[in-house]
Amino acid sequence: MSHKVSIRRLATGVPGLDNLLGGGLPEFSFNLIAGTPGSGKTTLAHQIMFALATPDNRALFFTVLGEPALKMLRYQQQFAFFDVAKINEAIRFVNLSADLLEGDFDRVLARIAEEVQDFAPSLVFVDSFRSVVQSTQQVNQGASALQRFVQQLGMQMTSWQATTFLIGEYLLPEAESSPVFTVADGILWLSQNLHRNSMVRKMQVVKMRGQGHAPGLHTFRINETGLQVFPRAIVGSGGIPEAAAPAAPAYARLAMGVAGLDEMLGGGLPVGYSLLLVGPSGSGKTILATEFLAEGVRRGEPGVMAAFEKTPSQLLSTTLHRLVTSHQVGVIDTRSLDLSIDQTLHDLIEMIQRMQAKRVVIDSLSGFELALAPEFREDFRGSLYRMIAELTGMGVTILMLAELEDRYTDLRFSPYGSAFLADAIIVQRYIELAGQFKRVISVVKVRGSEHSKDIRLFDITDQGIVLGETLSEYDGIMSGRPTVSLPPDPPADGGRP
Repeated sequence: MSHKVSIRRLATGVPGLDNLLGGGLPEFSFNLIAGTPGSGKTTLAHQIMFALATPDNRALFFTVLGEPALKMLRYQQQFAFFDVAKINEAIRFVNLSADLLEGDFDRVLARIAEEVQDFAPSLVFVDSFRSVVQSTQQVNQGASALQRFVQQLGMQMTSWQATTFLIGEYLLPEAESSPVFTVADGILWLSQNLHRNSMVRKMQVVKMRGQGHAPGLHTFRINETGLQVFPRAIVGSGGIPEAAAPAAPAYARLAMGVAGLDEMLGGGLPVGYSLLLVGPSGSGKTILATEFLAEGVRRGEPGVMAAFEKTPSQLLSTTLHRLVTSHQVGVIDTRSLDLSIDQTLHDLIEMIQRMQAKRVVIDSLSGFELALAPEFREDFRGSLYRMIAELTGMGVTILMLAELEDRYTDLRFSPYGSAFLADAIIVQRYIELAGQFKRVISVVKVRGSEHSKDIRLFDITDQGIVLGETLSEYDGIMSGRPTVSLPPDPPADGGRP
């Protein structure tokens, strides 16, 4: 009979990071935080340290920089996670720059060991390891001395009854040949990716022994609270399927808030469906979306609107303004550029869970694409699918707005070839009748349900959208005679059809 050793996992205090790691940092593990300059390594280390350090679980932070620790702390204390009360009592900083200047690596190792023995920390950090490389080059000790030092330091850090971190600036070629990557239990890689004028920060868990971690690259941001990681939504394992499965029984339906539209949809919009509302500029898409949210509030179903194209103030009609100010509808302003799909999804889920929202409006898909960083636009179709699948999997019903150029004879339902992602499609169009432009609406698709095939006129009034007659009824009224089916037009060459 075998017994597994139980390894305690430590919460990092970094939002989203524990999910990436598979539940937190293994206690007594040796971890490497690596990446390019300015990618956020030191900030990440400090955020973890301040979250975990207590008088009973003390932290020791070694700096090998030429600048004093006070200068580093001057900037780190700008973050919300910084707690000055923990300095010296739970956290001690030790500067090794003087020892490194002598070029005696054995003395540096001995100094580290002495400080660890004296302070008895539960957490040990060494930053920045790149300075050791530069010091080696200055004193001409060569690669062999550096390799021996790295191996000894790594073995020393793994032998302590402490969770340890080595922070260093690495480039990929160096990483492939560095011995510290072999002895490390966990490796976090941070990077800044530039694409034209856009910059996106990304994190990768290269290695985490003994637990399953989230693969691939995940975006993160640094603000006044510190780092916030947005784990990449991974849907399924066999690529993008044809459509997301509805998250509720087919008989559960939502009212749209427009008289007559529920009947056109076959009894309302099924719960957990994604509805694509397509139409040219000025056709009334946002007004219909507002009616959808307002109807939800009347039925005790809070909603959320993600405004990718307009500012919240531009979106707030009298009805929507009332719903937002009464905290029955939440509005997310996502107009800042260089968004990632994971950050957008995180903000949406956070507001949906806080408001217990049942309805979500995305206005619009074209604005969503422009708000994304360029590298995410390259796979906009896949990014959109992941967001829809994640939200509908929560049981949320989504209304997505998409603007299309109205060419009158060109029937298209999606500017991105992504209409297949929607469970239902409604199209608004302009037509010319009796010398006037008229708005018409039709239901193109409702997955797994019967729906109306009619093309109906509609007007936008002070009361919102009002559906009118079908085109066939309108033709009969205008001509003063019953509607009849007409034969097809003769061929262009004048022959018999």
